[in-house]
Amino acid sequence: MRGPAFVIFLNGVYGVGKSAALEHIGDQLADRGMPFSLMDVDWFHRSWPVAEDDPDNVALEARNIASVWETYQTAGPRQLIMSGVITSQEALARYERATQLRVRPIRLTASFDVVRARLRARYSSSQSSVLEWHMERLEGLEAELNAACVDEAALDTTHRSAQEVACRVLKHFGMSHHAL
Repeated sequence: MRGPAFVIFLNGVYGVGKSAALEHIGDQLADRGMPFSLMDVDWFHRSWPVAEDDPDNVALEARNIASVWETYQTAGPRQLIMSGVITSQEALARYERATQLRVRPIRLTASFDVVRARLRARYSSSQSSVLEWHMERLEGLEAELNAACVDEAALDTTHRSAQEVACRVLKHFGMSHHAL
C-alpha cells in the first residue's frame, strides 16, 4: 500500500455513532488485511487545565494528532480514519496541517430522539452534569455543523447498526469489500 491520499473523517454531533462506526471500520479493514490507524480526536484534547493561549485545547490537539500520526507511520503506510467534530473551515485546515493530508469528512446524522437516547445510555447517574452539558449543546452543535459546510457526504445512522454504517462509509470512499 502506498501512503494514504486522504484522511477519512467521521464528523457529527455527540451520540451519533462516530466512535462505534470507527471501531467497525477498523475491524473491517483488519479483516481484509488493509493497514490502517484510527484516531478519536476527543482523546487528543482532553487535558486540564488548558493553556491561557489555547482555551479550547485545539493547538494541543493538533500537536498530539501530528505526533501520533507520525509514530503510526513508522509501522508503514496505512489509511488514517478519524472521528470527531469539525465545525469550521479553520478546524478542517488544522486537521489537514496536523496530518499533512487532505481530510475528507463524512457527516453522520441521527434523529435528536435517537441521539438523546444514546447519550443517556452512555453516561451513568454520577455523570449527570456531563450528560446535561451534551444535551444542552446538541442543537447548537448541529447548527454549527450545518453552517460549516465541510462534509462531502452525509449518512443517517438513526436506523443503522454501527457495522452497516462502517460498510457504507467504506463504500463511499471506494474501500468496500469488492473494491479491495
